[in-house]
Amino acid sequence: MRHFEEQLDELRNRLLEMSGLVESAVYRSVHAVVNRDEDLARGVMDNEARVNEMEMAIDDMAVRLLALEQPVAVDLRLITAAIKINSDLERMGDLAVSIAERALSLMHEPSVNAQIDIPYMATLVESMVRKSLDSFVKRDSDLARNVLTSDDAVDSLRNGIYKEMVRFMEENPGSIPQALSLIFVARNLERIADHATNIAEDVLFLVEGIDVRHHAEART
Repeated sequence: MRHFEEQLDELRNRLLEMSGLVESAVYRSVHAVVNRDEDLARGVMDNEARVNEMEMAIDDMAVRLLALEQPVAVDLRLITAAIKINSDLERMGDLAVSIAERALSLMHEPSVNAQIDIPYMATLVESMVRKSLDSFVKRDSDLARNVLTSDDAVDSLRNGIYKEMVRFMEENPGSIPQALSLIFVARNLERIADHATNIAEDVLFLVEGIDVRHHAEART
């Protein structure tokens, strides 16, 4: 039994290590866009292989625990949640790479003079990521629910950026490539927020044993 508990601790620790890498990648990718920092962007891209390696290692460990230990109750929920969170983290890492690629494409282009606030949207998304991971570490269902209620604000910001960029492209057809890149940055940030929401839902399943996916009442 002690050996099994040690393996669960190792699974949690590996997941936390991966979450730290991904959280850093999201932060650095956005700053690469805002500050036109090529080194930051390339650092995010170079880090992708490490995230992918960790995803496979965590999956392998979780599957072995399921097969060999046949866990039940909360231990089963923990391993199941770990597998799902692992997948969401890997997708966040991919999206951070996509943002970094957009940062490189914008690096030597003229700035887009439009009323959009990518940094503010990124701050909200980064907060959702941090809270979702903290809720997992602390097994805090209230913090997880707080992540769920933040998702609508991110969606609203994405919609606002879309509308402003469409208007900007109509008035400045020569800047369409830059505007499209910023649209993709906003879209990727929104998708990262979706994955943070998935993690928060998994935490509620882990802590309370309830499945809140697709249920609006769980957000209140």
